[in-house]
Amino acid sequence: MQVIIQNNSVTVTARTVFVILLVFVQITIAKSNPIASPGRLLAFKRAKSLDNGVSISWLEQTWAKDILNDNGVANTDLELLRTLGFKSIRLPVAFKFFESKNIPVTDVLAKIDKVVKQCRLYGLKLIIDYHYGEINDNNYLTETPVIIKTWLLLTAHYKNESADNLFFELYNEPPHMNPAIWKDAAYNIATAIRKIDKNRTFIVGASNFNSIYELSRTVRLADDNIIYTIHFYEPFLFTHQGAAWVGDQVATTGVTFPYNAESFPTINPKAKGTWGETNFYQYRNDGNEQSLTDKLLIVKKWATKYDVPLICTEYGVYNKYADTDSRCRYIKAIRKTLKKLDIPGIMWEYKDNFSIFNGTPSIQNLPDCMKDAIGYTGKK
Repeated sequence: MQVIIQNNSVTVTARTVFVILLVFVQITIAKSNPIASPGRLLAFKRAKSLDNGVSISWLEQTWAKDILNDNGVANTDLELLRTLGFKSIRLPVAFKFFESKNIPVTDVLAKIDKVVKQCRLYGLKLIIDYHYGEINDNNYLTETPVIIKTWLLLTAHYKNESADNLFFELYNEPPHMNPAIWKDAAYNIATAIRKIDKNRTFIVGASNFNSIYELSRTVRLADDNIIYTIHFYEPFLFTHQGAAWVGDQVATTGVTFPYNAESFPTINPKAKGTWGETNFYQYRNDGNEQSLTDKLLIVKKWATKYDVPLICTEYGVYNKYADTDSRCRYIKAIRKTLKKLDIPGIMWEYKDNFSIFNGTPSIQNLPDCMKDAIGYTGKK
């Protein structure tokens, strides 16, 4: 650029050039070193505080008789979890189910209130999770307001609870639906709550059941105080082997982790012709720790790109058919991988069919290999 030195025009022209250069440098620095907003920094901090958590499956068990008459969570449960080093509790609640059964929301809140107080007493973080909703591509215009109505009630009820200790997971596992439609619904839910509670941190996942792949293809929401969640049960052939509710795809049992050619079972005939057959032959490549890392890196790179916090709110192994040693090796591998990638993790679940215990939860019923897997040394 040529600068003409002529009377007062020298000062004006030089100043203009200087300003342009300064703006260019600032933009370049901002692009290479983005400064996170206070809301984003807060979300990162709170996400870390949730690491090493566990879901307590109780208020989502719609198949259980008289679910609200069950005591659910006892103080001894939280004492045990704290002793084992767990720092957060995820509480899935089937709000839509209770509403369909004409159960007063006050009855449900009374049960949640108890857990809130217990977590406060034992110094544990708590996530309230909206479980088993019915949103889909066809009903989202009418279903989204239903979800919002529930959350506004909860928001008003828990507005005075510390936002450092109580979190809202807006919707568990949005189904296989148009990602754009789900993103719009999620934004509307978050925006409605934000009008009442400015400081609460929300947890939001992608469609296709909190898929790592779907999240990697989406764009973050226009709300900085959000932690993005995934569910990770890969390789599914191992983690859900024999799970009747999944179907014939996982009918093959006796699958160990990691893959061992000598002990690998033959495929169950029921699985042939399903995607379970593809997974069966792919397991020699998927059944190892490196594969876990490679897949989780997909969403880690996405989170880094958008500079947003990420959490895995479900991982675990169905324990009916998977052998204990394999379950231990898998849990240890997934926890190691999450830690390596700086992704907080919450295990599914405490005391039912994905439990890490062999029997009723207790230190005595925790296998030695599982103690090693979760890092329990007996000194906590």
